[in-house]
Amino acid sequence: MEGKEEDVRLGANKFSERQPIGTAAQTDDKDYKEPPAAPLFEPGELKSWSFWRAGIAEFMATFLFLYITILTVMGVKRSSSMCASVGIQGIAWAFGGMIFALVYCTAGISGGHINPAVTFGLLLARKLSLTRAIFYMIMQCLGAICGAGVVKGFQTGPYERNLGGVNFVAPGYTKGDGLGAEIVGTFVLVYTVFSATDAKRNARDSHVPILAPLPIGFAVFLVHLATIPITGTGINPARSLGAAIIFNKHRGWEDHWIFWVGPFIGAALAAVYHQIVIRAIPFKARS
Repeated sequence: MEGKEEDVRLGANKFSERQPIGTAAQTDDKDYKEPPAAPLFEPGELKSWSFWRAGIAEFMATFLFLYITILTVMGVKRSSSMCASVGIQGIAWAFGGMIFALVYCTAGISGGHINPAVTFGLLLARKLSLTRAIFYMIMQCLGAICGAGVVKGFQTGPYERNLGGVNFVAPGYTKGDGLGAEIVGTFVLVYTVFSATDAKRNARDSHVPILAPLPIGFAVFLVHLATIPITGTGINPARSLGAAIIFNKHRGWEDHWIFWVGPFIGAALAAVYHQIVIRAIPFKARS
């Protein structure tokens, strides 16, 4: 019982990410210290309730994310014209606003990733273990599938007629255009995540971790404004997978690879740029 009580008390901080997102990144120590790299494997995590709780938080956050955003897309598609609905701007606000709210809510529990691309970028930067990264990605994908499934259950007919919110390259654009849009869009998002949660900035400016969900959500909003006409905006493999599985027709799978390859490349580039160019961490280690 003592071990269990200790685990609950410590919560997500017992096996925490080395650089958590949002309010979890606050610190009383203003003297900046470079956080140590996460081990590739951390077997002790599997025995911790905080590990499983973090995965559940990622599942629920991605579930809610898909539910609200796909419903918004369905509402716009069902309207007689864009002017009779919230339009593209409303869709972008739904995605960005949900990310803002959900990152704020789950930051202190799981880090508030809600996106396999974000998790992948933080993994490359050694901010969390491979064990936790794989678990997060699985839970994010399951949450996305369930969220899209609930939307279809509520309105099966309109869901089928309006393509179920799946991502695909729009007519007039090539697959290369779509891939490029996903790479750049995800780079913007993941770079914002790294910058908004930078441990050095958190040590210097106490307000930074509290405000972190805001620029992350705003980045999602802006990327959607730019790329909805091209790909419907993926930048989140779980979001694309959930919609594709529930819709489960050729339209949803035809370009699906783009919405995994593009975000993962964009996340990798953002991680490299922030860690090597902006923070120059490899060079600091040598000195």
